[in-house]
Amino acid sequence: MLQRDVREAARRVGLTQRVGCHTFRHSSATHLPETGDDMRTVQELLGRRDVSTIMLYTHVLSKGGLGVRSPLDVDLAEGRGQD
Repeated sequence: MLQRDVREAARRVGLTQRVGCHTFRHSSATHLPETGDDMRTVQELLGRRDVSTIMLYTHVLSKGGLGVRSPLDVDLAEGRGQD
């Protein structure tokens, strides 16, 4: 029933690509590296044995390894930690 509702919602907003519940899995796996999570974490969350099978999620990252922000960077960007 949930799968049907997700597909119907996608149709209503005009998406032409196939969308289902599994889409959320790939979407979250794509955004985890953007927020600083390493590929090993993504691998564990997806339940994959080999990290090479999830490296396709790095295609959305144009920052490379230096694009990962530390918690200190996040705090400073949000104005916290400045006295």
